[in-house]
Amino acid sequence: MERATVNGHCAPGFARVREAFERNFSVHGDVGAAVTVTVDGEAVVDLWGGHTDAAGTRAWEHDTLVNVYSTSKGMTALCAHLLADRGELDLDAPVARYWPEFAQAGKQDIPVRWLLSHRAGLIAPREPLSAGRAYDWDHVCATLAATEPWWEPGTAQGYHAVTFGYLVGEVVRRITGQSLGAFLRSEITEPLGARVFIGTPAEEHAHCADMVGQLDEARIAERFPGVPKPPFRSLSDHPLATVMLALTYIPTGDVNSAAYRSAEIPAGNAHASAHGLATVYGALAGGKLVGPGTLEAMRRSQSLPGERDLAIDALAPAGYEHRWGLGYMLNHQRHSGPNPRAFGHGGAGGSWAFADPENRLSYAYAMNKYGGGTTGDDPRNSGLVTAVYESLARARG
Repeated sequence: MERATVNGHCAPGFARVREAFERNFSVHGDVGAAVTVTVDGEAVVDLWGGHTDAAGTRAWEHDTLVNVYSTSKGMTALCAHLLADRGELDLDAPVARYWPEFAQAGKQDIPVRWLLSHRAGLIAPREPLSAGRAYDWDHVCATLAATEPWWEPGTAQGYHAVTFGYLVGEVVRRITGQSLGAFLRSEITEPLGARVFIGTPAEEHAHCADMVGQLDEARIAERFPGVPKPPFRSLSDHPLATVMLALTYIPTGDVNSAAYRSAEIPAGNAHASAHGLATVYGALAGGKLVGPGTLEAMRRSQSLPGERDLAIDALAPAGYEHRWGLGYMLNHQRHSGPNPRAFGHGGAGGSWAFADPENRLSYAYAMNKYGGGTTGDDPRNSGLVTAVYESLARARG
């Protein structure tokens, strides 16, 4: 494979971000990637390089789309907050107000905010889906509506790795009559000119990069050999039962297929450019999408002091504490820079995007080689974020 060529631009004072981006190829083995940073809505960093395939035959372009896995959740949550900002969705109302079938199996009182904050106990159905069923929206939603929660809703947080998108997406669909992906496109991304899709149109597939390497599930299996596959009777069946259940819906063998790219799996299969993600978060940071009250609500912690996440923290070092806003990862671990009020979401493999309203900044990194996990600790991302804020500090004197 030829050496990666980096294209794009950095504003004066942001050269160290380009250096960090180039190190991701030379030191950390990136295959293809892009990073965009906006300040006051203007791109001060907009870089891309490498290749969209493992063989190195197709160059990464400015408009290249890539599967960003759970970085998708930030876009999905934003759709719900847009409706809340318009007064069409009450986050404290029962989900069943909008989705009556959801009231089955003792779920009649679960409020919408517990879907957004991973507190609903619906990390998976009681039986795994059969092959291909993750693409059948109505079937998945009907299954989840009939599912008994895995813990008493509201009493614990546990990352709903894949079900998050169906649960929040179905509420959006019931209110608007549009699928989550269609609503995202018509109300947010198309007006902003942002290349972010959940349910990627066939005409865009030629612009999609292939994922290269292994997904988290395979990495977990390597790290913890002998972990049984679902179904489980309860979360006490195995120490990693919550983790494995949370990954139930992920189609692991076909993420580069047309079927996967066209499907709507709003928790994990957005195909986006870094520029597109940064454009959306930049508009959010600039107050162009929701009002200040909604912006504050989005990043208000829904986690209890000292509370561990039943899924994410099962794989984390002792003492790790994950905090959720309403659909967003909060920044107490400082993976999104020094501002504790920055918020966003990461994805399996290493993608990361966030808004920093106090600094009027947005950031997005997207790549096609699997690296770190969803929580932002990938050295490729951390090196870029560090360089961004060092540059910003210098630029502001």
